[in-house]
Amino acid sequence: MPSTRVNFAGAFGDTLAARLDRPDTPARAYALFAHCFTCGKDIAAASRIARTLAAHGIAVLRFDFTGLGSSDGDFANTHFSSNVDDLVAAADHLREHFAAPSLIIGHSLGGAAVIAAAHRIPEAKAVVTIGAPSDPGHVTHLFDGHRETIEQEGEAEVSLAGRPFTIRKGFLDDVCNQSLTGHLRGLKKALLVLHGPLDATVGIDNAQEIFIAARHPKSYVTLDRADHLLRDPADAAYAADVIAAWVQRYLPAEPAEMDPLPDGVVEVRERGVGKFQQVVRIGDRAFIADEPKSFGGDDLGPTPYDLLLAGLGACTAMTVRMYARHKKWPMQSIAVRLTHRKIHATDCATCETATGKIDHIHREIVIDAPQLDAAQRDRLIEIANRCPVHRTLHSEVLETTERVDAFSAEGIADGGH
Repeated sequence: MPSTRVNFAGAFGDTLAARLDRPDTPARAYALFAHCFTCGKDIAAASRIARTLAAHGIAVLRFDFTGLGSSDGDFANTHFSSNVDDLVAAADHLREHFAAPSLIIGHSLGGAAVIAAAHRIPEAKAVVTIGAPSDPGHVTHLFDGHRETIEQEGEAEVSLAGRPFTIRKGFLDDVCNQSLTGHLRGLKKALLVLHGPLDATVGIDNAQEIFIAARHPKSYVTLDRADHLLRDPADAAYAADVIAAWVQRYLPAEPAEMDPLPDGVVEVRERGVGKFQQVVRIGDRAFIADEPKSFGGDDLGPTPYDLLLAGLGACTAMTVRMYARHKKWPMQSIAVRLTHRKIHATDCATCETATGKIDHIHREIVIDAPQLDAAQRDRLIEIANRCPVHRTLHSEVLETTERVDAFSAEGIADGGH
């Protein structure tokens, strides 16, 4: 599954770093993921959930809030309201360059942020919170020993998860003045609350308060045995599977993006799983190509030679049918069966190659046309050999190869985790 680096402007105009995890086939919907307080887009829970949702056909944009991770800006100048503005900016970027998010997900304080931002993202049909506080001011307990300094001197350096952060009075005042109750009552979107009873950072009572304040449709699922950060990969995978299953009824019936290729362009991209699996895209359609299990593949799709034979067979049938229609010859149906194998050149009396092996494509054309005489049927076989793909295989072919370095639309090279 492709994962692409993305940049966009945040609340203060700073460049925010993001990553877009997309499914191999056109995305059914887009989601926006907000990480926990002072965390980042690449925290294990965020990346695992994004990749799992992508496997379910949902593209996920996760980003670093201003001043965190790879994003520009000064964290000391941020506050809860600016985080909400960053979220809205991320949604605007998705809307402009891909498709507006149908789903917004927030972890910890990010969960509170998505609740506060939801009314500003009209296309979002569903909201998910993971270990979210019912009151954004909950985070102030993380720097209780510094509150007096912050109040008196305007700021203090606070150690959070072993890293120093400057917390200013503006952040304190802003987060303490926030209330999610009104946002929850007027949410008008489906809500899923995920929380673990063993969460020692944000107590389980917060989930109850969020759930009670919200109106239907709403759901609650316990993340049994999970800690606040979902450090166990199984917990993150479970949360993602629950989200993917729950959100199905709120997603668009058709993919949010078909992202069609120009006419005549075929794109083949590694799927990222299995030994040989490839995603073949033609126009707005996509399918998997693979190798059989006997060759080390997973047998999830046609092989490259299968696709070659399919092209020849389809072209043959189309050409014969078109000729019969032009001649007004009655023909019930046509079927083309093809096989490919390697044979010794010495076994071919009419081939120019005298040594080694050559490719042998055998084509059977089954014509159901009882009203046609033998001459007409023979003529149809002659026409079959005039199909464009047949001619291509039997003519000189110029194949050129060009190296194209992969870059995102924003000019930053694609990269892995």
